[in-house]
Amino acid sequence: MSIVEQIRLALRALSVNKLRSTLTMLGIIIGVGAVITLLSVGQGVQALVADQLQSIGTNLLFVVPGNLDRGAMGRGSSGLTLSLKDAEAIADPFNVPDAMGVAPEVMGSADVSYGKITLRLTVSGVTPSYEWVRNFPVAYGNFIDVTDVSTQARVALLGSRIAERFFEESDSYPIGATIKINNIPFKVIGVLQQKGGTSGPGGNQDETILVPLSTAHQRLFPRFYNRQGEAMLSVVYVQVVSENRMEAAAEQIGELLRQRHAIRFQDEADFTVINQQDLLSIFGQITGVLTIFLGAIAGISLLVGGIGIMNIMLVSVTERTREIGLRKAVGAKRRHILLQFLIESVVLAVIGGLLGVVLGAAGAFGISRLQSDLHAVVTPQSILLATGFSAAVGLFFGIYPATRASRLNPIEALRYE
Repeated sequence: MSIVEQIRLALRALSVNKLRSTLTMLGIIIGVGAVITLLSVGQGVQALVADQLQSIGTNLLFVVPGNLDRGAMGRGSSGLTLSLKDAEAIADPFNVPDAMGVAPEVMGSADVSYGKITLRLTVSGVTPSYEWVRNFPVAYGNFIDVTDVSTQARVALLGSRIAERFFEESDSYPIGATIKINNIPFKVIGVLQQKGGTSGPGGNQDETILVPLSTAHQRLFPRFYNRQGEAMLSVVYVQVVSENRMEAAAEQIGELLRQRHAIRFQDEADFTVINQQDLLSIFGQITGVLTIFLGAIAGISLLVGGIGIMNIMLVSVTERTREIGLRKAVGAKRRHILLQFLIESVVLAVIGGLLGVVLGAAGAFGISRLQSDLHAVVTPQSILLATGFSAAVGLFFGIYPATRASRLNPIEALRYE
């Protein structure tokens, strides 16, 4: 008997008790659906993290004050260890030849108001290079230029979300409007393109305000000076010429700053250089492990479904004892009976697996609709993994019932009532 005929007989046998077969498949359907949903959402989270980290710029190194290995990162003026002169030294091609661009930044919280609306927001002082180093183009208006920095101009750029919150109700045009930051008037010269997400220092990228670096130091955050009167920084972004020069550039920056800060070889540095590619790798590993872990938990329901298949197949063997005896009496061998019941259990599991794939894809799509930034990815690998595992479950849990059926004595089977 061909395998196609065996599958046809299995489908006919399962259709005799449609409700029982459906309830048996339910465990497999739920298990496969959960696995597909979690794996798809996990893939979507990995893609979202990668996109968010890439959206803050390409081939970036983050130079931050404090030694992260010790868990110490400066917040007040006494803890900040990176100065504006350090950023200027890094920008010198003789010191760091692999650095293509340098964008210093100082960040702080401030009360920002327009009309009757007052919000507590993150305000960043930046230089013109910030626009292309951090990949922060303007949607309309102009970015901060060299003149704004040199004259300590009171101008500001608004994140897209902030512009909506301030100007949507008044239905006025942001460019040229005057907002107040810590009660100091600033003229809006531009609105940044929407970025989405919350990656990068400073929180949500669409809820930030940019002002000239010199203005931030002199007018908004005078505490960001050390005892020598040097302007201190929250972070320095360094764009490297190419991805394969990231490690070399990090070493060049490390050597330069240790020399400038008079740090001896055996002493710990008072700064940390973070590689963007390392962040991508770390976050990718974390989300990958979580996805596998959650998928494994969901896979437990597949085992429960497999136990249900074995239970129903044992009941089926008992109900069809006379049929088995009759088939053996007319010449069917043990392997034919074994194959028949194995195929029935596998078909039951595979059908449940295919329905589970549909359920899982629907679940992943539903989660994507709830979170606009998250796009769950149903990959062929996850589909093959889930359906293959469900078939293996059907095969494994069908072995015992099939073996029991094949060992029935034909005479006793025919006499069974």
